[in-house]
Amino acid sequence: MTTPTREIDESAPRIAGKRELVERLAGGAKPKTQWRIGTEHEKFGFIEGALQPVPYEGPASIKALLEGISRKFGWEPIIEGGYIIGLKKDGASISLEPGGQFELSGAPLEDVHQTAAEIASHMRETREVAGAMGVEFLGLGFSPLWSFDETPSMPKGRYGIMKAYMEKVGRLGRQMMYRSCTVQTNLDFGSEADMVKKLRVSLALQPIATALFANSPFAEGRTNGFLSYRSHVWMDTDPDRTGMLPFAFDDGFGFEQYVDYALDVPMYFVRRAGKYIDASGLSFRDFMAGKLPILPGETPAMDDFDDHLSTIFPEVRLKTFLEMRGADAGPEATLSALSAFWVGLLYDEAALDGAWELVKTWTAADRQSLRASVPTMGLKAPVAGRSAQDVAKDALALAAAGLKRRKRLDAKGRDEGVHLAGPMEIAESGVTQAERLLEAYHGPWKRDIRRTFAEVLT
Repeated sequence: MTTPTREIDESAPRIAGKRELVERLAGGAKPKTQWRIGTEHEKFGFIEGALQPVPYEGPASIKALLEGISRKFGWEPIIEGGYIIGLKKDGASISLEPGGQFELSGAPLEDVHQTAAEIASHMRETREVAGAMGVEFLGLGFSPLWSFDETPSMPKGRYGIMKAYMEKVGRLGRQMMYRSCTVQTNLDFGSEADMVKKLRVSLALQPIATALFANSPFAEGRTNGFLSYRSHVWMDTDPDRTGMLPFAFDDGFGFEQYVDYALDVPMYFVRRAGKYIDASGLSFRDFMAGKLPILPGETPAMDDFDDHLSTIFPEVRLKTFLEMRGADAGPEATLSALSAFWVGLLYDEAALDGAWELVKTWTAADRQSLRASVPTMGLKAPVAGRSAQDVAKDALALAAAGLKRRKRLDAKGRDEGVHLAGPMEIAESGVTQAERLLEAYHGPWKRDIRRTFAEVLT
């Protein structure tokens, strides 16, 4: 969850009606020349030798890591309640997930080569500071060893509110918050019609991305029965704010219908004077009417709506851009691959048309069934008479062709398709990263989960 990099402007104009919210989303539309790529990725820090999670405070800590990166590499600290909880620089930010997962929210970049370079720079800086403290990082979608009670908690106001509310609405929401890691790609749209087509394609194919990047088969020192446990956890987190958005495939869907959905998602909080006020379970519609019990008579500014949008977690999220949210985190080499997959499919018109042809006959039941079966079956999951592996091969071929047509070349003259090598090999073999880890666990690792920390560094 990206950390806000500025305070709420309490003197800002207040929202007069729903039309302003629709216009807020519509205002994200950009000409193709201005489309950019934003990549977010999380990772688990751990203390070498002890294999313990990194606490917030102490000589080897999240706080020391943030302060060290800030001093050494010129990042500006983000402070909340007297605590350093993030950094920002040149359009990018570093933030903390509830259990100390360390996240880079990348700047909007022009091509996937730049994305890979940004990730490499971030990891180089992070390792340089962390190494001196005896801290390393693990590229998995779910914490493989520590229990929930053994996981530290970060001093961010929103997380205390969310944690308490998560206990009321699903069995696994707190596990998602404190023990999962993802990689995410954020992409632009050119118009309402373009947004709708991209949203539908990416919702339908999100489980395919989950299968291609499945990388969370362990929890609490043993196998958990899943290839993507992170993805399974999201299915029992909070039904009001997660899922596959079947209404997005209805005739007439557009920005207004998404706003209606967002307004019916219960709130988490309101930020005022640098603090988070608990609004969990309350209605943003009531807020707009001046009837929010915690702020009687007050109505929201647009920053409040932006905050609310950030607390909605479907498989693809609409803000003033689209967020692809379906993949497990992994080692550094896999992170830019997710961006390459989605850029190739969504930023080339022929590839987008081809992707729609792949999924347009799928029913809501088909999409939901695929979403439900992928966490355990991976590329073997069935959908509409085909396997996820077959669909993945077709989608990757479309993505590679789209990237080739984009003609964004690196210093060696290679197009962005070079970043698809990993998922292409997985699709051809049908064997996910999670299945390879399980094979090692049951074979040469001799069921020693601690071997993960040497094998899956990032």
